[in-house]
Amino acid sequence: MRVGIGYDIHAFDPARTLVLGGVKIEGAWGLKGHSDADVLLHAVGDALLGAAALGDLGEHFPDSDPQWKDVPSAVLLGEILVKVKARGWRPVNLDVNVIAERPRLTPYKEAIRMRLAGLLGLALEAVSVKARTNEGLDAVGKGQAIAAQAVVLLGPLGNAP
Repeated sequence: MRVGIGYDIHAFDPARTLVLGGVKIEGAWGLKGHSDADVLLHAVGDALLGAAALGDLGEHFPDSDPQWKDVPSAVLLGEILVKVKARGWRPVNLDVNVIAERPRLTPYKEAIRMRLAGLLGLALEAVSVKARTNEGLDAVGKGQAIAAQAVVLLGPLGNAP
């Protein structure tokens, strides 16, 4: 078994649509970034890459490469899963934190959880989505950004839990 930890943070961009965990959050400011800036999928991708000892998101999808401009992060996650499986691993479970003062995520948590399960080929019971605030501290706490953390467990391919 392998464990990976991922983290990402993006500042708000009022000109973009917010996408978290592959789910569009209507009426909320989006995030600045080269791809669609899905901070949650970026953290999940980094956790997967880390668990498989494949480096980090920026190594595989640099923001200097125009082919990744405005690409949905779900596409990036699919590319990462191919690389992880090529190393002989598959996701077993996922636990994520979304850290944001706004928008309130309670109405979206179940949709995000279902989307993550679908993207990773996991049972819904193997995916946890939690929302947190930073209690007014730092850029996230002041409502200037959203951050995300992810922990993923990988198991060998072919061995179902």
